[in-house]
Amino acid sequence: MSHWTPDDIPDMSGRSALITGANSGIGLRTARVLAARGSRVILAGRSRTGLDRAADAVRAATPGARTSTLLLDLADLGSVRDAATRVAETETIDLLFNNAGVMNLPERGTTRDGFEMTFGTNHLGHFAFNAQLWPAVRRSAAPRVVTVSAIAARWPMGRLDDDLMSEKNYRAMGAYAKSKRANIVYTLELARRTATSRLEALVVHPGSAMTGLQQHGTGTLSRLVTPIAARLLMGSVDGAAWPSLYAATSTDVRSGQFIGPAGRDQTSGTPKPARLPKGADDPAEGRRLWTVSERLTGVSFDPGAGSAG
Repeated sequence: MSHWTPDDIPDMSGRSALITGANSGIGLRTARVLAARGSRVILAGRSRTGLDRAADAVRAATPGARTSTLLLDLADLGSVRDAATRVAETETIDLLFNNAGVMNLPERGTTRDGFEMTFGTNHLGHFAFNAQLWPAVRRSAAPRVVTVSAIAARWPMGRLDDDLMSEKNYRAMGAYAKSKRANIVYTLELARRTATSRLEALVVHPGSAMTGLQQHGTGTLSRLVTPIAARLLMGSVDGAAWPSLYAATSTDVRSGQFIGPAGRDQTSGTPKPARLPKGADDPAEGRRLWTVSERLTGVSFDPGAGSAG
């Protein structure tokens, strides 16, 4: 595979991108690069102040950049519904990035709707959001959905068992790993359900970088060690955005792929297909997660009906 960088992204004029969690980290880097290539970018997030600041940063980097903001709290299905309805009614979304997430919450918390916070935000919130804004995705002639997972999806503690809400045994990184595996299983099932359309669904992992997620680390030791680990072990946030950008814009990818950095340390380098967690591509697991997600959120999602193409 030839060396790829964001400089290889073609002109994106006429394309629209919606990025969840676009106020910082990977989401903001993704927004800045796409705007610089001419894409119209919708920055979605739960903080009006953070979104306005991010939009200002994008326009400062690229004068004349076409940006708008969308208030979206993935931990509140009411907010998800309101945001999705605004987009679904009028917009065409060519590139949808399921990027937002929470990580390493020290204590088990719940979303507004009673779901464990990490799984509810990282997976269920995105599932409901995708389902309800789908008319905007269907309007695109060549849509792509890119979901950001993590290497943690490979951890044994991330298996999708009968305790998705971590009620029996809450472990901060276990809940995170479970949500990141769900991101992969969901995306591969989405790819199967849209196989006869023009839509391409891909899932990525960014390697290891300080993106803002680590701010929830537990205890004094975590707060002291994390900055040191970032300098010694982790890649840059700019590099962490490469897999998302590659998956969204490259002509060398195909629906259903898992993309990550090519470097031996998996923190940087040309994006390439990555090894899936064992069993994550099992259609039976995909169907189970889809059914459970519909039941929990109360949202029916048939992406194949009337899909682009």
